[in-house]
Amino acid sequence: MDNIELYISRISKLANRNKELNREMNEIVGRYNFIQKQNDKYLSLLSNFSFEDEEKKTPRKKIHRFKRASLLYASIEGFDKLSGHPNAEHLMDKLDELQLTMDTIAKRYNILKIKTVGDIFIYGGGMLEENRTNPIDVILAAFEMRQAAVEINGGENNTAFWGLNIGIHTGPVLAEPTGRKSTPYRLAGDAVNFTSRLGKASSPNMVNISAMTYELVKEFFTCELSGDMPVKYKGLMDLYHVAGLLPQLEDPEHKGRKNKDFDVKYSLIQFLDIQEEVLDMMEQNLPEKLYYHNIKHTIDVVTEVELIGWAEGLNEEEILIVKLAALFHDSGHVISYDDHEFHSTVIAKKMLSKYNFPDDMMDTVCGLIMATKFPPEPQNILQKVICDSDLDYLGRTDFIPVSNMLYEELKVRNMIGSFNEWNQKQLTFIRKHQYYTDTAQNLREVNKNKQIERLERMLSIESNAG
Repeated sequence: MDNIELYISRISKLANRNKELNREMNEIVGRYNFIQKQNDKYLSLLSNFSFEDEEKKTPRKKIHRFKRASLLYASIEGFDKLSGHPNAEHLMDKLDELQLTMDTIAKRYNILKIKTVGDIFIYGGGMLEENRTNPIDVILAAFEMRQAAVEINGGENNTAFWGLNIGIHTGPVLAEPTGRKSTPYRLAGDAVNFTSRLGKASSPNMVNISAMTYELVKEFFTCELSGDMPVKYKGLMDLYHVAGLLPQLEDPEHKGRKNKDFDVKYSLIQFLDIQEEVLDMMEQNLPEKLYYHNIKHTIDVVTEVELIGWAEGLNEEEILIVKLAALFHDSGHVISYDDHEFHSTVIAKKMLSKYNFPDDMMDTVCGLIMATKFPPEPQNILQKVICDSDLDYLGRTDFIPVSNMLYEELKVRNMIGSFNEWNQKQLTFIRKHQYYTDTAQNLREVNKNKQIERLERMLSIESNAG
């Protein structure tokens, strides 16, 4: 009973946390729905007017809508001190160096330069490739840009000649393609204006963020309420100053540097983007008549590894690893039904490399995928969790319909004979099968024995009828 109660307690906490996160996200997105509708309305109205002759009209480029992008406004300060300065020429060289460094930092974080006006720069995160981590990426980039402004002139404690005023805002963005490589988008809506106001309200070498951005990054950074600002149609909106990384996510020996806990939390957010990409790939490329090894099974296993994993006491990094393995474990079916586990590892390595996962973590994920190969012989707790999750249906009440889907999948591929033969093989297999984790044994073993009894009765009826 103790294990079951512990399991229920962990699942309850997980469910409550997920509910809280969903509530927060719905509230945040809801606050911006009105602005998004206004943007659409204005763009629709503008499309009805033209200030060009009919002959000169060109087709209007399609507006691209980013549901959640993060804009970074950076203004270089210090020109008021330049006049009459004995090292003015040298300082201008340093200014050029700072601008180049800012662009380099932006590229490293996959952030797009949107616009340059004099010494004011606007960058966009989540626009080269839409993702959920862009608010975090943009803040990390802002930190590096701010530090570059300090270091380029050899300044310490924010005493460098050139300073940066930085503002960051996250929300829906409408962008019109320009056809130019240097500045591929022209932004529409209030996002740019609001972001620039955040930057102008910032002190040199400080980072101001909007309430929307704050809600998305508060579990990573120490943020301090710094005031409010009027926003069109929405009244006053809170502003926050980002002081730095949360202490528990910072390397104690290197101030300002992320530790492993930060990387794991970040990757857990990345997982949502990876999951979306993998499921889309499977939906488009899985062969027909894959009745069992389909997207539903993948989602079931991803859900189950998390539930069993928490109940078994896995930490966040281990949960991430088993969820990744569960997500990819049947993706290889898009290549071949046979040896699909191996093909799944190839797909996993290719995709996880794109997301900059370390080699040792990718190797562990691939090892877990191969551990699901029949017959399962798990060697450690992570392998036990994924093997139990993969065959979770054996101890569920829907065993019969799920088993029938697997039969149909094998039958169309000429891998099984009659339905009676299938039931006999199922009975032999389930009698020998064992769950490896205490959690699965407590939750599924009793019902698995009931499924054995059901199969025995079915086969007995078939035998008597024969």
